[in-house]
Amino acid sequence: MAAKAEQFPTVWARPQRQRRDTPALNREQIVTEAIGLLDSEGLDALSMRRLGTRLNAGATSLYTHVANKEELLELVVDQTFGEVELPERHTAENWRADLTSISASLRDTMLRHPWMPAVLSTAGLVYLGPNVMRLNDAWLGALEVAGFDDAVADRACNAIWAYLLGSVTIETAMLTTVARSGLSEQEWLDQVMATSVEAAKPYPRLHKRYVAAQGMSSARNRQDCVDLELGLILDGLEARRSAK
Repeated sequence: MAAKAEQFPTVWARPQRQRRDTPALNREQIVTEAIGLLDSEGLDALSMRRLGTRLNAGATSLYTHVANKEELLELVVDQTFGEVELPERHTAENWRADLTSISASLRDTMLRHPWMPAVLSTAGLVYLGPNVMRLNDAWLGALEVAGFDDAVADRACNAIWAYLLGSVTIETAMLTTVARSGLSEQEWLDQVMATSVEAAKPYPRLHKRYVAAQGMSSARNRQDCVDLELGLILDGLEARRSAK
């Protein structure tokens, strides 16, 4: 069983290795520097060679602590999830507020690290990381005290997680495009909406919505959309809870 566990393709399936002749470098330093590189230059810039240069160490030294880039990304994602703020305790009357606050903190975390959605779509078994488990356990705790059974709580967590990941993926893609345009977010949106109004004229339902959206605050609209869309999921849970 031990041999099989060591071959399992995730950093969480084996103990951290130690190397006595490189005491100046450890896994925590590697992960922290990798996050800094990702934040400043993006996912395409991350390589073991580039990271080694930033740490004044050879790529071989890094492989003492992480087997490959995939393992590094699992560690990076989990450390970043540690930034998500969670309630200290759950009560039945606050279940909806707790889910909302956890979701808001998760969204803020992913927006601070816009490479996260792309990594989460390709990284390995990130759900085995302790900070990801901590997050999922908090979501489940809020649903459990509200009276949802295990099956519904599991599906609810999946639905909230899938929504947030999809929503933030769209947000970060837009914000990356804005940054490349040289315009402010509001200037970029105003130009896009003007073009959209013209393009949507043959489609009356879309055209009505684009006309109504002209002049809206981009940042405020992004927040309002999340509040409403997450609220729809929570409304469904509330209806199921009330029907018991």
